Amino acid sequence: MTPSFDPLTPEAVIAAVEQAYGAALDGTLNPFPSYVNRVYGLRREDGSEFVAKFYRPGRWSREAVLDEHRFLLDCAQAELPVVPPLPDEEGHTLAELTVADGAEETEFLFALFPKRGGRNFDAESAEDWRRLGGVIGRCHTVGAAGSASHRLVCLPETLTAGFLREIHAAGLVHPDCRDEFDAVCAEALGLITPLFQGVSLQRVHGDCHRGNILDRPGEGLLLLDFDDLLNAPPAQDLWLLLPGRAADCRREIGLLLEGYTRFREFDPAALELIEPLRFMRQVYFLAWRSRQRHDHWFAKAFPEWGGKAFWIRETEDLRDQLEVIREALESGPPRV
Repeated sequence: MTPSFDPLTPEAVIAAVEQAYGAALDGTLNPFPSYVNRVYGLRREDGSEFVAKFYRPGRWSREAVLDEHRFLLDCAQAELPVVPPLPDEEGHTLAELTVADGAEETEFLFALFPKRGGRNFDAESAEDWRRLGGVIGRCHTVGAAGSASHRLVCLPETLTAGFLREIHAAGLVHPDCRDEFDAVCAEALGLITPLFQGVSLQRVHGDCHRGNILDRPGEGLLLLDFDDLLNAPPAQDLWLLLPGRAADCRREIGLLLEGYTRFREFDPAALELIEPLRFMRQVYFLAWRSRQRHDHWFAKAFPEWGGKAFWIRETEDLRDQLEVIREALESGPPRV
């Protein structure tokens, strides 16, 4: 079971940041929406504003979080628009807070970032899509120059199969859905696993949807939230930007690649990985949410999670995606 954020109080957050960073805060604490971690807006007594990110306990090791920080710092050094973590007085970017909750203790890793604003960016024009492709191409150029040895490796035979074993070991799939769920996942893994043979993997953002991109007038696009940093095919950071299935987004893919290839080469054959990667993400979310099912906030927000109706819907969604993969393999990579 993944530890929860229940013992993390506002008083504990403020005290931890003040102690770790030698900051005199004015008591402001604004919670920001965050599905995975806990993120707070803070303000120093001199009026400067910051964002404190408390990582979900048990999700990433200290080394894995530092992989994220190194990627951000590499990007910043290459003048890529990101928000790197701030160092403390000793130059460290990651701090710890241990909170007692009765007889139990929970350790929270946390980091401090400068606050950066901007407006949401929805690509509409051809040049908007090229801009998106360009910033991802620059990010991947930086990503390919370094490593993230403590991060997940995005391969179906290891990552996705591991998540499926975790789901079954916990006995989560409703008995009436188990056989069908197993059959769909087994067929999908059999189809997509050969597609990843010999594919080059590198550091990628991992969760590069539009909600993690801001437009800062006069500065350009800003990439946010590298928490899901992966070792994955570059296509992982492209498909999440698309408004629909790959077969229906040839125009958008073509424009993304126009911008991308200004900074980095891209093999068009790798576009066949888009729909398999979508299937893998569906399984990933099933496993990740299952780890949170004992959280009070999660049970309140998703009261039907894990019931028979839930697993019927999830199995149907996976079956639909399997059919998309079959059709994509028959027609080949989308032509752009």
